[in-house]
Amino acid sequence: MSSLYISCDMEGTAGVSSWKQVDPDDRHEYPIFRRLMTLEVRAAIDGAREGGARRVLVNDSHWSMRNLLFDELPDDDDLRVVSGAPKPWSMMQGLESRFDGAFFTGYHAKAGDTATLSHTYSEDVYRVSVNSTVCSEALLNAALAGSYGVPVLLITGDRTIVDESMRAMPWAVGVPVKDAIGFSAIESLTPHAARDAIRVGAREAMGRIGQARPFSFGPPPLELTIETAGVEHADFIELMPGFARIGARAVRFAADAYPALFEAFLAATRIAAAADTPA
Repeated sequence: MSSLYISCDMEGTAGVSSWKQVDPDDRHEYPIFRRLMTLEVRAAIDGAREGGARRVLVNDSHWSMRNLLFDELPDDDDLRVVSGAPKPWSMMQGLESRFDGAFFTGYHAKAGDTATLSHTYSEDVYRVSVNSTVCSEALLNAALAGSYGVPVLLITGDRTIVDESMRAMPWAVGVPVKDAIGFSAIESLTPHAARDAIRVGAREAMGRIGQARPFSFGPPPLELTIETAGVEHADFIELMPGFARIGARAVRFAADAYPALFEAFLAATRIAAAADTPA
C-alpha cells in the first residue's frame, strides 16, 4: 500500500471564476465553494484509495489554509490534514521523502497567463523563474517534491495549468475541470462531473508510480529570478541576505539545493507583502 501527499488549492476548483468565491471573508459564495473544494479533495482521496493508497496527508493550501470541511473527508486513522497559516513551507507543508507520490488538486494558472484568477503565490509577484523556466505554483511545488524524490502523479484544475504541468511532467495524470474565457469567466464541468473525473484520474495516477519521475529544474547551481508587481516590493526583497537587485522590479537569488531556493522564494513573497502596508 502506498503513502500519498496532497496539496490542495481552491482557485482551480470546478465552477470558481471570482475572487469572492475563494475569499474566506465572503459570507455568501465562499461557503459554497469551500465545500466544492473539499469534495474534490475527497474524490481524489477516494480514487487514490481505489488505486492502492493507504496513508494520505492533505495540506490545505489556499489563502488562510483553513478551508477544508473536515466532516466531508474520510473518517479514518490513515488520513491526516494539515491546516492553518502561516506554515514554514506553505503549500508544501508536511512533505517528506516517505511519500510515494503527490497530488495537486484545485491548482490554477501562473501569473501572466491569460487564464482565470492567474497568479503565482502572491499578487505582488509578476513573474518568477528558476534557471530561466517561468514557473507556476505547480512547478515550484513539484520541484520541492522532486528534491525529496517524490513525483507528482496527478494535477487537477483549470486547463491552462493542467496542460503546462503535463508538458513538464508527462508521466502525471491531468484532470482539467474548466476552461478560461477570461480572468473572471469560465466554461466548467459541473461539480459532480468534475468529482467523477478526479476520482477516475486519481485511481489511474496511482498506477503510474512505477513510471513517474521526480521533477527537477536541473543540476545546481540554481538561479531564482523574481519580477515583482511594483518597485516597492523589490525594494523590500533586496534587503534579504542572498538577494541581488537586477532591475527596477527584479531580484535574483542563487542556491545549490532547491529547498533553500524554495524557502528564499517564500520568504521573499512574505517580506514583499510588507510593502503593501500603508506607511
